[in-house]
Amino acid sequence: MIRGVNLKHERIASILAREIRSGRVERGTQLPGELELAKRFSVSRNTVRSALAVLNEDGLITTRTGKGSFVLFDGRPLDDRLGWTHALAEQGIETQVRVLRLARERDEELADRLDLDSPDVIVIQRVRVIVGGEAISIEHSRVPAIEELRDLPERGLDNDSITATLSRAGLHLDHGEQRLRGRPLDRDEAALLDRPEGTWFLHTQRTSWTADNRFAEQVDSLLDPRHFELNLNYSEAGR
Repeated sequence: MIRGVNLKHERIASILAREIRSGRVERGTQLPGELELAKRFSVSRNTVRSALAVLNEDGLITTRTGKGSFVLFDGRPLDDRLGWTHALAEQGIETQVRVLRLARERDEELADRLDLDSPDVIVIQRVRVIVGGEAISIEHSRVPAIEELRDLPERGLDNDSITATLSRAGLHLDHGEQRLRGRPLDRDEAALLDRPEGTWFLHTQRTSWTADNRFAEQVDSLLDPRHFELNLNYSEAGR
């Protein structure tokens, strides 16, 4: 949120932010160039550049060198309960995934920590890439190796979707918990994502259960913070 609108660039950023948040300027729209904005607001191009930097920092726009500034915000939350592919597609971002590993194994530590009946799991490791662009996440999932999923390493995911695969097996995600922190990429992660080692990414761990409290999935994800953000809703009445 933009606070303390005193300087020229803050005033311009506030006006543009209202236009974006109101929906007058839709997601994906290219903003007018610096010269045009400078004429509109009767300021210098440096002032406009500072205003755009504020909008970029607030996650409302992205600026591509040599191409201009484009609106990111559209007022809709990114709902990963539907699966990242669907959620990103809803925001106009087309992605594809590359499966790095799909195998059965025993995870005694996970079984002990979550009090599972069996330590047998299916491990799914994937890299997610923007079509025609860069890799934006690594996802390491573990799902129960129940009878309907035991042949997953041989047959593969349904439509490249873990969510769809789980639903077909009768595991419909209902509730769970998610933890978030930032951390630097190690050497292997950086190589997979084609980023410098030590680049900071969002690290989330989400554990999901079905409505009847059956374990459905635990996924550790490394997410590019330029493409993902966490929104929390809370109510004082529920505290």
